[in-house]
Amino acid sequence: MSNTDINAIDVHGHYGVYPPSTAIERSNKLVCQFMSASAKDVTARAKACGVGWTVVSPLSGLMPRGTDTDVVAGNNEAFRVIPSVAGLLQYVIVNPLQPKTYDQARSMLKTKWCVGIKIHPEEHCYRISDHGDALFKFFEEVDAPVMTHSGCPNSLPADFVPFANRYPAVRMLLAHLGNGAGGNGRPDLQVRAIQAAKHGNLWVDTSSSRSILPGLVEWAVKEIGAERLLFGSDTPLYHVAMQRTRIEAAEIPAKAKRLILRENALKFFRLDSHLARRPFSRNG
Repeated sequence: MSNTDINAIDVHGHYGVYPPSTAIERSNKLVCQFMSASAKDVTARAKACGVGWTVVSPLSGLMPRGTDTDVVAGNNEAFRVIPSVAGLLQYVIVNPLQPKTYDQARSMLKTKWCVGIKIHPEEHCYRISDHGDALFKFFEEVDAPVMTHSGCPNSLPADFVPFANRYPAVRMLLAHLGNGAGGNGRPDLQVRAIQAAKHGNLWVDTSSSRSILPGLVEWAVKEIGAERLLFGSDTPLYHVAMQRTRIEAAEIPAKAKRLILRENALKFFRLDSHLARRPFSRNG
């Protein structure tokens, strides 16, 4: 059964220039060029494969890796760019090492196009176990959904569980189904964390190179139910059409595909199911 008629929502996107951060990347800048894209290019690729909305954060607010990244400037850039590009919604990036980002989030989340918070313990170089209480208290205060990188040493999925259990009102999306770079390569870390969350307030997105493994998406659906998975591509780092095709071809029921590609995102972000595909107006 084909699901190409589903107007999908990609919950994990970026735009901008991917800067060379490692020695390998500095010696092979062509790879960084391939992983870069303007906001308009991101939406053009999305539209070509039936993705109506992409929730993005600017690469300039995440990279290069380290404490020198100006997250405040990245958020301001996104706040200017995103409402003028049809098909984009914004994550405001919060970095506990840059306190001004908390105030930015409070302000930007009041607009229609800023629909959630993004955190990235790996790129910003802090351990979630050290900053979880402050972050989760803030997430609870602003009552906004949160997406986080997960699976690497600073962001092991299991490390989010105690905070999710202490702050049941927080809705958190763990990125990268199957990523186990910080956990001996295990592909089950995100799924096990969701199972350990007492209040059902953790989800996972499919934006991982490992999602192309035969059986991973299907296994996750059996373990935690399709209601806990959201479609994400990590565009432009990965090809959005390839990531969508993986869900289209998954050996799961058509209803599960619809949940993953669209319906779960509507609920997670509390979006209007009849979103108009047009730029937002800053005046309402």
